[in-house]
Amino acid sequence: MKLANVTTSQLEYLAAVIAEPSWKDAAANVGVSPSALSQGIAELERRLGVRLFDKQGRRRMPTAEATVALAHATRILAEMRELSRWAEQARGGNVGQLSIGMIDTAAIHHFGDTLVGFRRNHPTLTVRLLVQPSNALLDQLRAGEVDAIVCVDPDPDDRFVLEPLIGEPLHVYAPPDATLGAPKTWGPWVSFPMGSRSRSLVARRLRAQGIPFDVVAESSQPAVLKEMVRLGMGWAVLASVDAETAPHPLNRATNEPIAERMLTLVRRSDRIPNPALATLLAELRSTAGDL
Repeated sequence: MKLANVTTSQLEYLAAVIAEPSWKDAAANVGVSPSALSQGIAELERRLGVRLFDKQGRRRMPTAEATVALAHATRILAEMRELSRWAEQARGGNVGQLSIGMIDTAAIHHFGDTLVGFRRNHPTLTVRLLVQPSNALLDQLRAGEVDAIVCVDPDPDDRFVLEPLIGEPLHVYAPPDATLGAPKTWGPWVSFPMGSRSRSLVARRLRAQGIPFDVVAESSQPAVLKEMVRLGMGWAVLASVDAETAPHPLNRATNEPIAERMLTLVRRSDRIPNPALATLLAELRSTAGDL
């Protein structure tokens, strides 16, 4: 079987066109003109011998074949990024870049000092920190755009190595003027966005106890949820490190946690950590062990 003679640029064009809301945005994402992007997609279709987009009025919509092609393109681009990182490390030794992703609680409250110390001890190494919700971080790791992440309760995946780091108890917090009646009277709630791993965990635990979970406001940032509670917008379930820090610490509605989430270190199973990454991961494990 003859291999398809396609370029990584063409695969990047495909990924951008499907990810972005318009072809103009996709072209800007990959740094080419819209006409160059269109020509690149047309050449990709010619070389694959498969139609990837159909015209619907003035819009071009991805076909079913485009979805399959994107899955292959994502894996190939991830491997090419790994190859580029390896070549950079081979050329420069300790000079290079590490990209680490964390949810904000991990970056701010648990591992901030660890990252600062690591950067200080590796002045020739650029350490890039990406702070996003767990699902976005997992997508970045699948695409090979980060070296490792710390996220909440990831699902098992053969592509990943999972290492539990910190179990965080989650407590219920009520607005200052709320009446702490029976649990079934608690709410309404402010919480993380729909699809968030922390929100899904909280919803399951509250409903298992017969507590209605009616969400009236959302934010992906714990600090914003904390402020919503303080302003009386609703109740929340948060980690104590987010809810009980100054200024304006919240008070727990009950002493016992309603749930626990696990902050987990995740890296790709098909990559052996280079010495710098291995050192950083060891320091993160050590910090977690001391908490």
